[in-house]
Amino acid sequence: MSLHESAVSGSPPDTPYLRIAWELRQDIEQGTFGSGDQLPTQAALVRRFDVSRATVQRALDELRRDGWIDSQQGRGSYVLDRSAPHSQPGPAGVELTDHVYAAFQAADVRLDSFSLTAETLNSALQEPLRRVRMGELRPDSIGVRLLLPSPEAQLALPRAVQDAADERPLRRLRRLTISQADTLQSAVGALADLGHVADVTVEIRTVPLTPMHKLYLLNGTDALFGYYEVVRRNVPFSRREIEIYDVLGLEATLFHHSTAGEDGAGAEFVRSSQRWFESLWSMLAEPLRLFE
Repeated sequence: MSLHESAVSGSPPDTPYLRIAWELRQDIEQGTFGSGDQLPTQAALVRRFDVSRATVQRALDELRRDGWIDSQQGRGSYVLDRSAPHSQPGPAGVELTDHVYAAFQAADVRLDSFSLTAETLNSALQEPLRRVRMGELRPDSIGVRLLLPSPEAQLALPRAVQDAADERPLRRLRRLTISQADTLQSAVGALADLGHVADVTVEIRTVPLTPMHKLYLLNGTDALFGYYEVVRRNVPFSRREIEIYDVLGLEATLFHHSTAGEDGAGAEFVRSSQRWFESLWSMLAEPLRLFE
């Protein structure tokens, strides 16, 4: 039984570290530990639950990933204010990983993504997909929708610094886009093929636009938004390097917005972003064919 299923059923899970995480979450929800309070030390939790320190650390990691606590080296674990509609921005490679993992605690997981490639999302999905395969996470359904730039479109980026007509940077991006999309579709789709999740859908569509921002919508309740900043860098082509204008998605700063703020600015940002995504998806997007 997962932590999410236990929350719904009201009974603790059988796995030791999940049981500890469940009990600490109950303490937080019932007010034993309020926002900003420090949790007992790991040594105290080891004595309370009569388990190893490694088990306690896994329980705290579970709570941190789900947004209940913040753990700082040498300072302990502190309860977070979950009513706040915003969180501190962070690099995409870290921020998206934490929020995608939290999204996989839901019974029905829904992920919508608009980006230049699916590289950052693929990276963020590795841990939750592994937990599903191990049986530690058990969503009833998973639905993923990707919006990517059209392979045929003449995008503004990437392009060669010295020769804007050089097609090699765009050809390189197209290969990367197809490779990342195929990887994601195979990894998520395998959960259904192997019987881990009964209902799995992965849809990939393209739009003739150059993404200058990335957007991730999670379960209809959270949005992560970040700008692509243009950089100059060297990339190899046929045993020599050329300098191109490019963007680095893993290093983009993501800003988190949530509907938890009860009609606040964060909730409106999520709703507006979802409408924007749906408008592109339904009116301009075309299916991406990975194989002819």
